[in-house]
Amino acid sequence: MKKLILTFLLTFSFTQSFAQKFEVSYSPSAYNDTFAGNVIVYLSKDNQEPKNGAVGVDLFPCFRKSVKNLKPGDSFVIGDDAVSYPKVISDIERGEYFVQIVWDRNLGGRQISESTGNLFSKSQKIVLTKNYAEIFKINATEIIPEKTFTSTQYVKELKVPSALLSNFQKTSMTVNAAVVLPVEYYTEPTRKFPVLFTIFGYGADYHYFSGNNVPTTSLENIPVIKVFLDGNCRSGHSVYANSDNNGPWGDALVKEFIPALEKMYRCNGARLLTGHSSGGWSTLWLQTHYPKIFSACFSSSPDPVNFQNFQKINLYSDANMFYQDDLTPRLLSSVAGNIPWMKMKDIVQLENVLYRGEQLNSFNAVFSKKGKDGLPEKLCDPITGNIDQSVFENWKKYDIAAYLKDNWTTLSRDLEGKVRIAVGDQDNFFLDQSVRALEMDMKKLNSDFKFAYYPGDHFTASTPQYRKDGNIFLKEQYLEWLKNNPQK
Repeated sequence: MKKLILTFLLTFSFTQSFAQKFEVSYSPSAYNDTFAGNVIVYLSKDNQEPKNGAVGVDLFPCFRKSVKNLKPGDSFVIGDDAVSYPKVISDIERGEYFVQIVWDRNLGGRQISESTGNLFSKSQKIVLTKNYAEIFKINATEIIPEKTFTSTQYVKELKVPSALLSNFQKTSMTVNAAVVLPVEYYTEPTRKFPVLFTIFGYGADYHYFSGNNVPTTSLENIPVIKVFLDGNCRSGHSVYANSDNNGPWGDALVKEFIPALEKMYRCNGARLLTGHSSGGWSTLWLQTHYPKIFSACFSSSPDPVNFQNFQKINLYSDANMFYQDDLTPRLLSSVAGNIPWMKMKDIVQLENVLYRGEQLNSFNAVFSKKGKDGLPEKLCDPITGNIDQSVFENWKKYDIAAYLKDNWTTLSRDLEGKVRIAVGDQDNFFLDQSVRALEMDMKKLNSDFKFAYYPGDHFTASTPQYRKDGNIFLKEQYLEWLKNNPQK
């Protein structure tokens, strides 16, 4: 027995000493300066561009290590000492993989693999075998270019410098959007128009409209200026909430962007809101926190609006993000609301490697305090899943249901008739359950918030009828606004 144990220990020591490694470097033609930051290895057996893997939809091995003051052409090694998912390099499944390395300069882009200025290697295929002494040399020769926007007659880029965000982040910041004009903006040159702000969900951005010259459609026969807001930031989605990590995004929108927009374009003062998913949460947050600024909102499938049901987790009382009390794994997502798709543990641990951006990291960035290391505090331990209640104390400020209950006496008058929330009844991320919990809270307050549930999930509920019902609501609230603002 002692001989077997000794053999095992020697074998373990040998494989650890000769664990497979990536020796990485970057070319001066890509970046001719010293580098300090995080370097990430992306692997995939199927995706030929592994760095473009969709977190939350897909799972893939990745590894992170930080480095300081590395020069072009110099190399360093990423091995089993890296922050890893799902296991260290030497323990992942053997076989053929596509591999890419990304050097994160963290200049402001939402997703590490797409952030402007980041360095990356071209995809190449490797074979992981049981030869643990093997070293894979990979050089980054590419740099992610800055996105550009082509404005047209009907579609304009608007980037408003923000002193509020710039002072907070200690770097130049703007609030960005695509402004899409109706035909009437040119055929009726003295007319003013209501503005419909649309806030993208997680992962989209306003560059989608670059080069487009199609005028905006009306809001149920009412011509509107549509503004497609881009909430992307280096930590994920700002959701236009003031936060300890991202800065005062809500105030920047209201105090800087909107005045600039209304000075540049013929707006009549009516401001309507809509958005889906993270955009739906943003929409509801802005309407409830700036109720005098916005005229009405249609929130579609919003991220969790009641933290007593945060994707089926009660953050006020549950102890663990990964497992229920009976040790059943918690799900991040499902098919049709009940067929398992992604486990919460997998996504938390994958995002722990990617460390910024991505959906759950984005929640930490908005809802948590800034940690001693300069990064957002984590709601849960990425290894055990245990919820840190001291971190959750700060999250409570962003529980929309709790905010409404605590402040309803002062908010109710300004929110009267202004809120409509719709969601699919089989939402993949269980967001319908959080909406139902909010509806129960609002009924107890005798509010006139409107709630609607439609067949479908997070991606299929938004049918033409779903959208039409939301637009009718916004039109009705706009006409109500006009009664009080007849000169507009």
